[in-house]
Amino acid sequence: MSESTAACPPEVLAGIADLELVARIVVEGLVSGLHRSPFHGYSAEFSQYRHYRPGDDLKYVDWKLVARTDRVYTKQFRETTNMASAIVLDTSGSMGFPVAGHAPMTKFRYAVIAAAALAHVIAGQGDAVGLLAGDRYLAPRSGRQHLRGLLAAASSLTAGGGWSVADNIRRASERLSRRGLLMVLSDFYDEEDRTLAELRRAARSGHEIVLFQILSREEIDLPYGRDLEFADLETGRTLAINASLTRRAYTDAMAAFLERWHSRAGAEGFQYSLIITDTPPARALRQFLLARVAR
Repeated sequence: MSESTAACPPEVLAGIADLELVARIVVEGLVSGLHRSPFHGYSAEFSQYRHYRPGDDLKYVDWKLVARTDRVYTKQFRETTNMASAIVLDTSGSMGFPVAGHAPMTKFRYAVIAAAALAHVIAGQGDAVGLLAGDRYLAPRSGRQHLRGLLAAASSLTAGGGWSVADNIRRASERLSRRGLLMVLSDFYDEEDRTLAELRRAARSGHEIVLFQILSREEIDLPYGRDLEFADLETGRTLAINASLTRRAYTDAMAAFLERWHSRAGAEGFQYSLIITDTPPARALRQFLLARVAR
């Protein structure tokens, strides 16, 4: 990956309306240097027996068949791809923070860009990718035409109101027709236990789980120094606080929240990435892909 691509600032990407172009910018060189694909999932499906020939790998000899027949056969396998992926994109109002027009990059725009880049990589490898976001659902399919439709759908989305992460994880899991990859992009400001229960349910169905927790720097640090009134982006409720007096208790609570998600995801075997919206998307996704290959 070129340094210029890896360091492309989020505010520059946020100003580009063409999501397909943004995805290409982020993906440029993203998987270069990786020794194997971070997404392909292959299974070896038994095809047939054939007579052993000198030089065949002995590990494929069926020794039980040798004992029964006194003839040496080797097993042949057909390599098949078994990966279909679904991207679950949180469209709840809280993902609109910071409010569009008051910051270079909202959490939601960042999540859309990350989802577009991931879809671009997966589709580019010939695998199927789908999207569940808001009231939109696109079943996993492969091909450039499908990718363009998915990017167009993602580009038209907005964040607003309530949206149950848990319910939509379940919807996406049930609609994956075979064992697949379930990627969730969210701030996870939802019922933690219920969301985790649905993730476990999806894992029991055979799906691999990948979590991207997307937050802004302001949410983590509360870098304000005066009296403020915050409005809940989903319910409209307001809360007046003195940021200086509240900061320590707030940052402690936020750190505990993030640690819960990190540790619980690890305990369940889910791949977890915390992404802060001031990080260039290409750099954040590169770190994710390297960690995935290392797994």
